[in-house]
Formats: sequence, structure tokens, C-alpha cells
Amino acid sequence: MPRAGLDRDTVIAAASELADEVGFAGLTMGLLAERVGVRTPSLYKHIDSLDALQRGVGLQAVRDIGAVLARAAVGRSGPDAVRAIAETYREWVLDHPGRYTASVRAPHPEDEEYQAVAREAVQIMFDVVAGFGLTDERATDAVRALRTVIHGFVGLESDGAFQLEREPADSYRFVVDTLINGMRAEVTAALGGSGTTPLPAGEGS
Repeated sequence: MPRAGLDRDTVIAAASELADEVGFAGLTMGLLAERVGVRTPSLYKHIDSLDALQRGVGLQAVRDIGAVLARAAVGRSGPDAVRAIAETYREWVLDHPGRYTASVRAPHPEDEEYQAVAREAVQIMFDVVAGFGLTDERATDAVRALRTVIHGFVGLESDGAFQLEREPADSYRFVVDTLINGMRAEVTAALGGSGTTPLPAGEGS
């Protein structure tokens, strides 16, 4: 019989915490069984396979990311909103390295649930950059650039790549502000040079 109180949701939650501790690649059914206090075969009463476990961790991670980004963006627009979600995203990734690795795995094309959750999370970024007045194509470019900045910077930071005395958080804000200024400059250029000029790094919307 399965351990009392153990179900699929609690297994996924325990696996998510374990992934942050040992790394997503180090997550195994054996380690998870030890964590939840059962023998490995007992886990298969709740989860079909390691692949299903990894999918579950990734799916929940994407849901969590979407939730924290949505909260960060509430009541904000333009540069202020971009800075808010960028800072929130960075903090979440640094706090949940294993879960973040799980979240960036591309969902299976036929996994409709995962695809829908991923679209919802990305849509938050589209809603944020919409305040700049970019064209649809440039909005897509801006969202991709924002995701690239977050993934690339925080990935390097997590790996201990930044050894200079300058605080990574300060450099991160500089990079995000540079991206914001690029979006503002794009809109200005599209208007033929009229409209709002780019903000100096660090200024509000």
C-alpha cells in the first residue's frame, strides 16, 4: 500500500525540492523514494516513470513562474513592468535552480496541457512589452530577447561565472535597462524619430 498521505501532487512537490538540491539531472526515483520515505517501487503507484516525474516537475515549475511573474507585473507597465518581472524571474531562478532547468525543457508537441501552461507564462511577457507599442514582430523579438537575457545571465551567475567585484545584480539591471532602451529606440525609429527618447539606465517609466 502507498504511504498514507502520499499522492501524485506530494510526490511532484518533493521531487521539485529535491531537484533544487541535487540538480535536475541528478533527480532519480531512488533518491526521491528516500526523500518521501518509501521504497522505489512504491513511487510507481503515483508516477509512471522518471520521464513522467521530470515532466511533472517541469510543468509545475512553469506554472509557478507564470504565477510569480503575473504578481510582479500587476499595476505596472512599460519599463517598470519589464524591470519588475526581470528581477522577480532572476530571484526565482536563483532560489529554484533545479526547477528552472526543468522548466526550460521544450514540452512535447502533443502535450496540450504543458503547451497551454507554457503559453500562459510567455503571454505575461507579451503583455508587458505591449506597453511599448512595438509591432507584433518586434514584440516577439523583444520577448525572445528578454528570455535570453534572463536565461543567459542567471545561468552564468548560477555557475559562478561572475568573479569581478561588481555585484551581479547591478550588472543585471544594466543589461535589462539596455534592453528597455532598445525597445524604446525601436518605437522612436518607427515613428520617424519622433516620440519618447530612450531612458537613461535606472530611470522609471
